[in-house]
Amino acid sequence: MSTKYTLITGASKGIGLELARIFAKEHYNLILVARSKDLLEELQTNFIKEYDIKVEVIALDLTKTDAAEELYQKVHSLDLEVEHLINNAGFGDYGEFLDTSLEKAEQMIQLNILTLVKTCHLFGQDMKKAGYGKIMNVGSIASFIPGPLMATYYATKAFVLSFTEALSVELKDAKISVTALCPGTTRTNFFEVASASKSDLLKKMKPVCPYKVALYGYKKMMKKKVVALYGFKNRLLVFMTRFAPRKLVRSMVYQIQKKRKEDKKIN
Repeated sequence: MSTKYTLITGASKGIGLELARIFAKEHYNLILVARSKDLLEELQTNFIKEYDIKVEVIALDLTKTDAAEELYQKVHSLDLEVEHLINNAGFGDYGEFLDTSLEKAEQMIQLNILTLVKTCHLFGQDMKKAGYGKIMNVGSIASFIPGPLMATYYATKAFVLSFTEALSVELKDAKISVTALCPGTTRTNFFEVASASKSDLLKKMKPVCPYKVALYGYKKMMKKKVVALYGFKNRLLVFMTRFAPRKLVRSMVYQIQKKRKEDKKIN
């Protein structure tokens, strides 16, 4: 059995969980990272029993400033080699920027950007020395457009896309592929965490199954695709926004996402 591992952050739920299942089915050893130790240990037991693979779990809050360094040190203390790095962990917040929590915005930037950058740097150096590796950073359709009422989240995902595309060029000669998986609205707990479960966005865009998104991402990652934008409608939307005036695009996103003050009063 291979001693190489696939490391997945945010692996206990949603797209991260489905990616873990797919890699497990393909008999890749796993390092699963999330905050919930109980959920991770349950997955560990199930995957080992069902797929006969090696599974390590690391319970860690990746919003902490030193989380990436701690994760890297724990992986190396276990003497594990990361062949695939999947930065899936992330969250958003819904509401007008000045009315939302600055602390939550800082945590979002830490997780969605800084932790991702650090893990790419730390594990990427090991991949470069080994002469191979694959990295997937999970972006969003939000990576392509501005997002009034989720301004910080959209901005972090724009960073993820730009950063990933740049890395894909820099690391090509090192035989490391870098992929940005960009799904649209997906049936996960994202909108509950973002306090947007009642937003008009969910009414306008029907969420898709996270397994379909994960499988699409897995296939594109293995084919070394740089930008993997899931769904024909999402690809069409992004294509159309390239030709639309920026003023119109941000106005349209605002109109789709609004319906916040009433929800906040209820919650």
